[in-house]
Amino acid sequence: MITATKPLKEKYEAYKIANPKKRIREAAQELAVSEAELLMTGLGTTVTFLQPDFEKILESVTSLGYVMALTRNEYCVNERKGVYEDISFTPHAGLVLGADIDLRLFLRVWKYAFAVAENDRQSLQFFDANGNAIHKIYLTDRSNMDAYEALVAQFLNAEQEAVLIEPAPVAAPITEIPDSEIDVAGFQEAWNKMGDSHEFFMLLRKFKVTRTQALRLAPAGRAKETTVEGFRKAMTACSEKQVPVMVFTANAGCIQIHSGNITKLVDMGPWFNVLDPEFNLHLREDEVHSVWQVVKPSTDGDVNSIELFDKNGEMIVQFFGKRKPGIPELESWREVLKESL
Repeated sequence: MITATKPLKEKYEAYKIANPKKRIREAAQELAVSEAELLMTGLGTTVTFLQPDFEKILESVTSLGYVMALTRNEYCVNERKGVYEDISFTPHAGLVLGADIDLRLFLRVWKYAFAVAENDRQSLQFFDANGNAIHKIYLTDRSNMDAYEALVAQFLNAEQEAVLIEPAPVAAPITEIPDSEIDVAGFQEAWNKMGDSHEFFMLLRKFKVTRTQALRLAPAGRAKETTVEGFRKAMTACSEKQVPVMVFTANAGCIQIHSGNITKLVDMGPWFNVLDPEFNLHLREDEVHSVWQVVKPSTDGDVNSIELFDKNGEMIVQFFGKRKPGIPELESWREVLKESL
């Protein structure tokens, strides 16, 4: 381990004074370092290194009671309040299947864990090897502070010095095999034969197509490109008619799902926001490059989603009507899509 460089700590302190309203993620981008590197400048004061025993830490989070779970990617932030319940782990993924907090955790990319105290807010924060934030858990005024302190003490790392973060590799652009080399007929047939929407990812791999390429090559009636305006109309209709939705926000290490109503929709500069008591969503609308309505067959009937992509073809966020396996899709969700898109 190495001590955090003094110049970075000084740079960050000066940055915070000059930019009091900017968040640590923005500071990291502007200072050309990772978020974890900036966080580690607080070791010994506001930040505590925890052991990377992620499964046991997550199992202990239930004891904290009512908290706020935060998962984000470059252009979308998903914040959901509730209790971590029904936690389990398989060789492939961790699952949190509580009534409010619903997560899929890919722990193979998790590397670092910290306890953080910032402006009287306590949190647990998890990062990958390149210092990118994967998942954060914030205490609320209803959380069990004694349980939090016990958790931090239990998983305290013997070393409390900064580590050298691996620089993130330059992201290779998503490359597509030319459409002419794809077995389009076979792909379309396989799409139409899906029994579960979760099979879609395997379909992409089998036919070697990117996600947006798959939408272009979809069978008739299975994918329709629409607009940001159409997406906004659909969200407004869901708010006004109280049509419950499922909102999927993902990064490399976590998928966070909100299931329920969305009510208070607010624009703030380039951000489209849902600001409800239990759920907040922050979406950089100006970074949305394409919007698609996607229809996947299942044993319970067709399942419709709205999917938003950035300029590189990466998924930003995905919306479904609220549903459970074995239950057909809400007719009210289908009506919203029919009227809005």
